[in-house]
Formats: sequence, structure tokens, C-alpha cells
Amino acid sequence: MAKQKMLDDLFHDTLKDIYFAEKKILATLPKMAKAVQSAELKAAFEKHRTETEGHVARLEKVFGVIGKKPVGKTCAAIMGITEEGAEIMEEYKESPALDAGLLAAAQAVEHYEISRYGTLRTWAGELGLNDAVTLLEATLKEEKATDEALTQIAESAVNVAAEAA
Repeated sequence: MAKQKMLDDLFHDTLKDIYFAEKKILATLPKMAKAVQSAELKAAFEKHRTETEGHVARLEKVFGVIGKKPVGKTCAAIMGITEEGAEIMEEYKESPALDAGLLAAAQAVEHYEISRYGTLRTWAGELGLNDAVTLLEATLKEEKATDEALTQIAESAVNVAAEAA
């Protein structure tokens, strides 16, 4: 009979999922930064790329906390979200709405990450992994701050420019 899966197994599987997602995001952000027209949005994407490198490093520490090797597991959700972003880059290339579309795609990524990091932080607490809680909470705060910054850029500039053109 197969071993019954427990919360620690689910935590590890979800950790592998978000690790894959962060690596995929690292590869995607430079393409998005290159495609956008807004200097402010480009700077936000570049800043988040640097932060994402830190997120990967923190995740590697969380793997260490649970005594596992940092390995990703293909995340269908992030593959779909990044594919949508690629479609926007293709379909709206040189369009006034391009930046608004890429910003929306970036926020979809942020919302996914916020969901995952919040869940992982809660599970780490329930599993008594206090060092992991601290690491995951730090990343969760950064993801929320990025989402808020993107909303500010959307409302103050990008959406207005897309509509006015």
C-alpha cells in the first residue's frame, strides 16, 4: 500500500511548484521589460527581476530547512500565465495597449505568487518550520508590494496612455 501523503508532502510539492514558477519568471521578466514602452513599467519589471533572484535564493533556503534539494516541478498555472503574456506581446506589439496588457499579465503572476506564498507560509507555521515562515513571509511582503506598485503604475500612467491613444 502506498504511503499516505501528509501536509509536509503537500508543502514540499508546492515549494517545488513555486520554485519552478520563480525560475520561469526570471526568464520572462527581461522579455517583458524589453517589450514595454513605458520607462516606469520597464523599471518596475527590472526591479522585480532583481527581487525574484532573491525569492529564488530564499526558496533554496526553505528547501534546506526541510532537508530537501531545491528542485522545481513544472507549474501549469505559471506556464499558462506566461503564455498569455507572450500572446499579448505578439498580438499588441507596437500598440498603445501593449503596456496595459503586459502590466495585467504581470499582476496575474503576482496574484498567483501571493496565493502560493501565503499558503506556504501558513503551512510552514502549522508544520513548526519557523525559519521557513520568516523566509516565506519576507517574499510574500515583496510580492504584495510589487502588486501595489504595478497598480499605481496602471492607474497613474499605463491605462491612461492606452485609453488616450
